[in-house]
Amino acid sequence: MNTDVRLSGPQAEALACQHLQQHGLRLLEQNWRCRRGELDLVMLDGDTVVFVEVRYRQHAAWGGALESIDARKRANLSLAAQHFLQQEKRWAAHPCRFDVVAMNSASNPDQRLNWIRNAFDT
Repeated sequence: MNTDVRLSGPQAEALACQHLQQHGLRLLEQNWRCRRGELDLVMLDGDTVVFVEVRYRQHAAWGGALESIDARKRANLSLAAQHFLQQEKRWAAHPCRFDVVAMNSASNPDQRLNWIRNAFDT
């Protein structure tokens, strides 16, 4: 995987997917699109469907990767996830959660990736 300081969006998603797969998650869909929006990664963790939002920020001037997910973005992700479950009925009865993989441009790749499980639980 590219260890340069700069990542493109697709590279960040690939790095996130690889990291999650190394931790036992299985990829179901990548860049799943509907009229409600896009789901970066849809994965399976045991029997739980995991909707993963991948956020990458090269600079923190306008906030970090995690801070870039506001209430409107969470609502759009929730609507897209509902649409996914309506379209992919085989997953509709499974438990679901939203995770975030937030990345920054730290020069050390181990410090650049932050996986937050159940990111939208309050």
